[in-house]
Amino acid sequence: MHHIHLDPVGGIAGDMFIAALLDAFPEHATAVLTAAEAVAGVGCEILPHRDHVLAGRRFAVAAGEPGHHHTAWQAIRRRIGESALPAATSDHAIGIFSLLAEAEARVHGIAPDEVSFHEVGAADSIADIVGAAVLIAALAPARWSVAALPLGGGRVRTAHGLMPVPAPATALLLEGFCTFDDGLPGERVTPTGAAILRHLGAASPVPPGPRRLLRSGLGFGTRAFPGISNCLRALVFETCVEPAADMHRELAVIAFEVDDQSAEDLAAGLDRLRQQAGVHDVLQMPAYGKKGRMMTHVQLLARPDMLDAAIEACFRETTTIGLRTQLVQGRALPRRTRTVEVDGRPLRVKLVERPGGRTGKVEADDVSAVEDHASRHRLRRRAEAVAEESE
Repeated sequence: MHHIHLDPVGGIAGDMFIAALLDAFPEHATAVLTAAEAVAGVGCEILPHRDHVLAGRRFAVAAGEPGHHHTAWQAIRRRIGESALPAATSDHAIGIFSLLAEAEARVHGIAPDEVSFHEVGAADSIADIVGAAVLIAALAPARWSVAALPLGGGRVRTAHGLMPVPAPATALLLEGFCTFDDGLPGERVTPTGAAILRHLGAASPVPPGPRRLLRSGLGFGTRAFPGISNCLRALVFETCVEPAADMHRELAVIAFEVDDQSAEDLAAGLDRLRQQAGVHDVLQMPAYGKKGRMMTHVQLLARPDMLDAAIEACFRETTTIGLRTQLVQGRALPRRTRTVEVDGRPLRVKLVERPGGRTGKVEADDVSAVEDHASRHRLRRRAEAVAEESE
């Protein structure tokens, strides 16, 4: 499964996104050019580019009529829907434009269907979004991520006059993304670039664990900045799969203490945490805190990709106001479960491949209804023997 990470060295715009990915995946160039030219109605080129520091590609669109263009969102949607684009590409293009329309509608206080695009409605922006949609559909990676985005600053001239940077619609689209100020003014993230990132859900963190770098690409913008290349870098990874016998896995550990929640209510909360999606286990143990105060130490093991949801559940189900997290490497022995029947009872037996040989253990819940210890012990031994003999 691929993971594509975007590194906005100089920023991100639609043309930079296309150029970076085509530098990494040149085999998709013909499809991008054909689709972009057909829908936008202008010629497009993929050009080699070097800024005296780095070399990569540029995605260039033939100049249209000068001045500001006004194109209704409904007209753009109709043009894409009536085109010969594959369904997946059309869905991505409409999805990106829909995000732009919703952001513009919020900025101007109107309904999305009343939006008319100005700069974004120009042919080059339509080509950028359609070309990006072709690549998103063709690559279909498991995950996209993006590094912190340069915020830029100053003013940009638009059809509405001078606007602050980032432009109001861009700022709405970038909510939730990490940004930083590198001291360089100007528009560093365009509305199209922000809409593409929002459509991709690229604000999610980089997945943990070992990854193999497969490809990389550089896509350049048209502006030049002092001391930095105005490019977007794309890094293409795949997860390094460990041998199945070792059963390696990444685990997220959440730890915190509780000293002001009743034992009864805490027990109920921890039971709910055990049922939380992505939580493998919940441990609790007594501990002493400040001033010798007795408290409960809680530790959760969770899937790294569901860490945020597990953290939210901890704050919801307990009275803790702070916790600690870390990612760790786990290792487990190969195991499988077999169901056997003993004395008319279906019993689940977990079989584990250990270095010294296979062992089996009956699930405790399956024998809990048996009345005395000796009977439970005999039932467990018989079930484990039957399970091992059937292997």
